[in-house]
Amino acid sequence: MEALIPVINKLQDVFNTVGADAIQLPQIIVLGTQSSGKSSVIESLVGRSFLPRGPGIVTRRPLVLQLVYSPKDSKEHRSAEEVLRHQNTEATTWNPITQLSHSIFSKGTINLEEWGKFLHTKDKVYTDFEAIRQEIERETDRMAGSNKGICPEPISLKIYSTTVVNLTLVDLPGITKIPIGDQPEDIENQIRNLIIKYISNPNSIILAVTAANTDMATSEAIKMAKEVDTDGRRTLAVVTKLDLMDAGTDAIDILCGRVIPVKLGIIGVVNRSQQDIIDKKTISDALKDEATYLQRKYPTIATRNGTPYLAKTLNRLLMHHIRDCLPELKVRVNVMISQFQSLLNSYGDDVSDKSQTLLQIITKFASAYCSTIEGTARNIETTELCGGARICYIFHETFGRTLDSIHPLVGLTRMDILTAIRNATGPRPALFVPEVSFELLVKRQIRRLEDPSLRCVELVHEEMQRIVQHCGTEVQQEMLRFPRLHQRIVDVVTQLLRTRLPATNSMVENLVAIELAYINTKHPDFHREAALVSGLLKSTDGLIDENSPIFRQKTPRATPSPVSTLFKMNGTPENKVLTPQKPVNLLPEVPSQTSRKLSDREQHDCDVIERLIKSYFYIVRKSIQDSVPKAVMHFLVNYVKDNLQSELVTHLYKSDQAESLLNESEHIAQRRKEAADMLKALQRAGQIISEIRETHMW
Repeated sequence: MEALIPVINKLQDVFNTVGADAIQLPQIIVLGTQSSGKSSVIESLVGRSFLPRGPGIVTRRPLVLQLVYSPKDSKEHRSAEEVLRHQNTEATTWNPITQLSHSIFSKGTINLEEWGKFLHTKDKVYTDFEAIRQEIERETDRMAGSNKGICPEPISLKIYSTTVVNLTLVDLPGITKIPIGDQPEDIENQIRNLIIKYISNPNSIILAVTAANTDMATSEAIKMAKEVDTDGRRTLAVVTKLDLMDAGTDAIDILCGRVIPVKLGIIGVVNRSQQDIIDKKTISDALKDEATYLQRKYPTIATRNGTPYLAKTLNRLLMHHIRDCLPELKVRVNVMISQFQSLLNSYGDDVSDKSQTLLQIITKFASAYCSTIEGTARNIETTELCGGARICYIFHETFGRTLDSIHPLVGLTRMDILTAIRNATGPRPALFVPEVSFELLVKRQIRRLEDPSLRCVELVHEEMQRIVQHCGTEVQQEMLRFPRLHQRIVDVVTQLLRTRLPATNSMVENLVAIELAYINTKHPDFHREAALVSGLLKSTDGLIDENSPIFRQKTPRATPSPVSTLFKMNGTPENKVLTPQKPVNLLPEVPSQTSRKLSDREQHDCDVIERLIKSYFYIVRKSIQDSVPKAVMHFLVNYVKDNLQSELVTHLYKSDQAESLLNESEHIAQRRKEAADMLKALQRAGQIISEIRETHMW
């Protein structure tokens, strides 16, 4: 299982290169409050002093530290020697010491025990750990500034040594409560959010560091660990500064887990004091003093505490944790490879021949547009009707139901019909229902079919415009790559539809006008109803009363006119002069159109007209319901289908426009690069994981 930690280190390097945190790798997260001894614990594990020190927040960026055990005859040693030799060969400052180094390297007598490499400095080898500390400080100031603020971007450091055990640690900023100096006011929340982000990784092991000279019940590190690791299965506690406890007290109850139980255990260590650091006390000497102190103060548990035991425990826990996480990690990597491959394909390749690419996009769009109308597209919508299906719905559902809802006599009262009949007879009383009244009334009803017909054209026009958004995933992705081309295609389609709309509306208006131009009472479907009218008229004999014109013609009699009667009463005009009198209104007032009870004859006439209007209106409505969709298909839909590609080529395929139309948006190019880098990293990660044999895991 020793091979598992280097595998995770390789995966860490791969994903740190692309700055991705989508893969949650197994690693040890070190957290604790300021001055709790985190840095001392990490330096003791490494065996070297290399971390920045000072007052306030010193660790202001996460430090991903990979410890790699490297024997002298290993490949890493040989590689480091070659790089270091190359670095010194390229040195520009010549002095006796440099020349001596060159002679040593040229003889191949280099003998490295330990060295470090940063991810951001590529293959540069650091043999001086003081230079490593300076590089950490310089890189921290570069990203986080010099005002004691923090930055979430990690620094990746790999330390090779013949004395370390394989580990992957992440050192986080210390937990603080009150901003000091130039620190931002929300420094506590910033640090807390950063820590939660790392320890929330279910594949991580939490190393909670607490000083022994503080109350364990108030430990912020253990409290935050419990927030994300409620069952405690991945939390290990470290108690530092055992030698600084008050006289007469000890940490035996704490280390045995009787104060706060921790499933993975509690390990006590002794740090170097500040005076030891000032006096440059080596860590090897500090480890000897730590062992002596533990043997003297805690003899019964000395073998289960101390820095060497902590290193072995962390190594064992991390290996077992990696073994448990590796199968799921492999599945996750394979799934993400598939996802990013699809994402990269959606962004397309870089355009080399723009004229050819432009013609291909135009052809694909025109084909996809027509396929959407015809219903032959490969990617069919399942959430809503679109294209030809929606046009069909407009024709036979929306338009059809609207026409069916128009009653033949809507807006037409019996008084309107009676008035039309009277107006059509003129000054002569009519024996029969005048045909003119029927024509006037039926035309009035036929005109009501024009507005729904024009609305049908409008709905189809809107759907033809919407089809641009349903032209297949591949076409949409290419159009998103080139926003200017997308807009120009939309403009061409809009203009083509706009030019066809007047002709289509005019044709639909003409269809209604044709019906109004000639009321065909000889229509085969109407002839039967018209034949019934004569039978209805024959039944009017019984409805004629004495006051009817027909009755007066049968019994003619002289009836003096009112004027002649008036003359006789006042003498003849020749013999008597009329005396002036008050004018007399001899005609009754025109009756107003108010509701009244109609006579039987009037009822009969209205029934005849209503029946004729209904019959003829149904005929015309049926014709309009059939002819309007045909007109829309011919003048609008089919015309656009047949001429779309030629219109796009005419307006877009020009040599001077291809360059500008196929300029990608900046975010698409950036996303393609990020997706390509991530895919390469995932493929490399897949290869690394696949190299692990089943026997390595046990």
